[in-house]
Formats: sequence, structure tokens, C-alpha cells
Amino acid sequence: MPIPAEDTARQPKLGGFVPFSGCDYPGQLACVVFTAGCPWRCRYCHNPHLQARQAQPGLPGWEQILAWLPLRQGLLDGMVFCGGEPLTEPLLPRMMAQVKALGFKVALHTGGAYPARLRDCLPYLDWVGFDVKHQFGEYAQVTQVAGSGSAAHLSLQLLRASGVPFECRTTYHPALHDERALLALGERLAAAGVDDYALQLFRAEGCNDAALLAQAGQPPGEAVLRELGTRFARFTVRG
Repeated sequence: MPIPAEDTARQPKLGGFVPFSGCDYPGQLACVVFTAGCPWRCRYCHNPHLQARQAQPGLPGWEQILAWLPLRQGLLDGMVFCGGEPLTEPLLPRMMAQVKALGFKVALHTGGAYPARLRDCLPYLDWVGFDVKHQFGEYAQVTQVAGSGSAAHLSLQLLRASGVPFECRTTYHPALHDERALLALGERLAAAGVDDYALQLFRAEGCNDAALLAQAGQPPGEAVLRELGTRFARFTVRG
């Protein structure tokens, strides 16, 4: 994809950088770039400081990271883009193209808030971790933004059609999803062709929602987990 001339002088707004990770890209060693900004306000968000579209101070710039990356040849397999919501960054397709040009794999963690930008990123992607917040018609219960489920649904459709390997994951808190709703979500995703699904248990770290913090984030019952496990070729529970 050609890079618009007006974009070449602009710089991304970065929210964090981790030079080494073995857990953000399955089976790969990667560095992680966090971008700043997210249009949603998920109640369980553990990175609320990255919701604003403001670069965090004290970080290396994108050009510095690009200059550093070739020094990691043979040590790192790829780069993961996280957020916030990384699709908020207008320069994300350009950034991915630059990483691929250096011979590294590219992975993305996203909720699919901007389907058109996801479409532009797909040619450069090797793997995606896709956050599914709830049934698509119930997204606002988690994101607190009306219509957010429509964007996520379209993004998941684009992702499935692309052939890029991906995992869907849902963060579970009993105040947001009862067990019946969780099973219904699993059934819908399985019917849509999702075969890799992870259930992420609520983490209090970083969350600023008092109601969620006041209620213990107990995991679903074993029967529910077993039922979910029968619906996917790969099912993971992350504590």
C-alpha cells in the first residue's frame, strides 16, 4: 500500500514500549508498541491512561524504535501493536509496513473500533488478538459507547474473510456477563467460524470502575467452562 506523502512527516502518538515479550504473540518473541487513544471506555479497562489521544512522555520515538529493531534480528520474531485501541492511530498501516519491510512479523491486539483502518492493516498482519466485549447488540454495557458493537462485528467479519490467523478473547466479570450470556456469546462465535477462543478473567489492576472492583470477579462455573471448551478447536482460560 503506498504511503500518502502528507503522512511521511507525521509521527505516531505512542503510549508505551516493551522491548521483549513472550506472552503477547503466541509462539513468538516480540516487542510491544502501545499507541495512545481509544474511543471506548470499557468498564474493566486496565490501561485507562491510554484512553486519551496523548503521547506518553519519556518514551523512545517511533523512528528510534525503527532504528533499534534491526539490532534485534535473530532475537525477536516480530512486533505487537497494542493500546488503548491501536486502530485509533491513523499511521498504523504505515507503521506495520515499515516493520514488515525490516523482515519482522506483525501482530495486533484490537477491539475492532475502526473497521476501515483494520482493512488497511490486514495485508501486513500475521496474527490478531481480537477482543469480543459482549454480544454485539449489548456492547454498550461494557464499552459505554452506543453503536460500538456494530463496528466490532464488521471488523470481525473483515478479519475472518482475510485469512489472517486470529484469536477471539473476552474479559469476563460476573457483573457484565452472566453465565447464560457467556454461553450464548460462545455459541454465536463458534457459529461464525471462530475456532480459537480465550476467556480472560477480570483483573483489578488499573481498573477504575468502583462497582466492578467491589464485586469479586469470580470465574464461571466448571460446567460452563467445559461447555465452552466443546465449541472451539482451541479454548483457553487466562487468570
